[in-house]
Amino acid sequence: MPPTLASLVHHSALKLTVRAGADRLDVPVRWAHVSELADPVPYMEGGELLLITALKLDAEDPEAMRRYVRRLAGAGVVGLGFAIGVNYEEIPQALVDAAEEEGLPLLEVPRRTPFLAITKAVSAAIAADQYRAVTAGFAAQRELTKQALNDGPEGLLGALAAQVDGWAALYDASGAVVAAAPEWAGRRAARLTADVERLRDRPAPASSVVGGPDHEDRVELHSLGTGRRPRAALAVGTEAALGTAERYAVHSAIALLTLTTERSRSLHEAEQRIGAAVLRMLLAGEPDHARAVAGDLYGGLLDAPFRVIVAEGDAGGGGLAEAVEAAGARAGEAVLAVPEGDRLIVLAADGGAAAHACAEYAAALEAARGTPSSVREPSPAEGDDLVIGLSAPAGPITAAAAYKQAEQALSVARRRGRILVEHEQLASGSVLPLLADDAVKAFADGLLRALREHDATGRGDLVASLRAWLSRHGQWDAAAADLGVHRHTLRYRMRRVEEILGRSLDDPDVRMELWLALKATAAEQ
Repeated sequence: MPPTLASLVHHSALKLTVRAGADRLDVPVRWAHVSELADPVPYMEGGELLLITALKLDAEDPEAMRRYVRRLAGAGVVGLGFAIGVNYEEIPQALVDAAEEEGLPLLEVPRRTPFLAITKAVSAAIAADQYRAVTAGFAAQRELTKQALNDGPEGLLGALAAQVDGWAALYDASGAVVAAAPEWAGRRAARLTADVERLRDRPAPASSVVGGPDHEDRVELHSLGTGRRPRAALAVGTEAALGTAERYAVHSAIALLTLTTERSRSLHEAEQRIGAAVLRMLLAGEPDHARAVAGDLYGGLLDAPFRVIVAEGDAGGGGLAEAVEAAGARAGEAVLAVPEGDRLIVLAADGGAAAHACAEYAAALEAARGTPSSVREPSPAEGDDLVIGLSAPAGPITAAAAYKQAEQALSVARRRGRILVEHEQLASGSVLPLLADDAVKAFADGLLRALREHDATGRGDLVASLRAWLSRHGQWDAAAADLGVHRHTLRYRMRRVEEILGRSLDDPDVRMELWLALKATAAEQ
């Protein structure tokens, strides 16, 4: 504890006597300061014991003393020490009354007690308090280290909560609560997810304070990790602001958890290298070798249907990787995530938490864009945005096929301006949206250009006739009826189409290409 007026009064060598404010002696003293100025307030910081002899004061003037004492109390001075036997044989009653009126402790200092002795006593007490705090901090550091080595982050949080007489919680990179102590603190910590997410947006190291006098507790949030983006966060909740010893304990916990986080990152990078090797073996059609290399690390993932996720953009899918890995960790699922340049390849259990987190992550980005992607053309500014392709459920033997499915879905997502497309959606939908590609449109325009130029001269309606004939599967009477012409007229027009294009309509491939060309250009007519 820092020195107080009470501890100075009880100091046997000082012989101080309380003359006013006896009920306020438990106030901490930050320093003892000597000043004979009539107005020392401009030189006060608050928390001082002011020592005077009243050399320049009319201490017997009641009004002057009231003004003097009132200014001292307003400046945060915690006590006034008056030396008797120097200018006054005893403390003037006017000063005693003013101090009692204002509630400012007034101490009588005997002549044989020099002000220097009081200043030394305060300084020694402050130094002793700081030494105790440092010693307690080192003891807390040893205890936290011991618990971290024996019981991991959970043990460390328990020791920290005991040190600060409060609670502590650890969050992962996604802002989810990983562990909390005591057990009840998990509910309190979960309500701070939004505050943790805001902290993650700031460069590390970062900290913030949540709550205060009007809340159930005061919570300090600290980011963990040495990289540009925090890897985790620590929350410490207490009833009041932390003292020096408690601050040492918190800083020790931050250092220990950061070391744990950085060690975890090194292990994570090693896992990624193993994951990359497993992925290459799966795509090369070597599932048995992949299982052998994966062992227990990814073995469970390869024993059940999984999805292949291929993502591009978003700085190589960094945000998506954090989301799916955090979801998998919370659910106890194995997730294989392999970054490859600006791409991210993920193997996640079909129907599991990681695959669900991928869909949620994409949906959140879609919502942030504002306009539904189904009615919006992709803009050039969005060329680097995240796009994701998701395969159908697969197993180790069909991993290469699933990877191609994911790539195809990603390509469609890019063309449609979507964030996420599942391969299964392509089979259940229509092929027509795929014709919106510029290369397809250019091919269609080139294929039909000669027919359109012929029609522009007014010598017939070959394009409309071709469309009607193809839509009726080459049935002359039905197509002629649709056009309102004789079937011989339609036959003549189809011969002209063959002559102009130099291709036979008897060839099914030619008919297919012409039909798709008509569909690809229909929206522009």
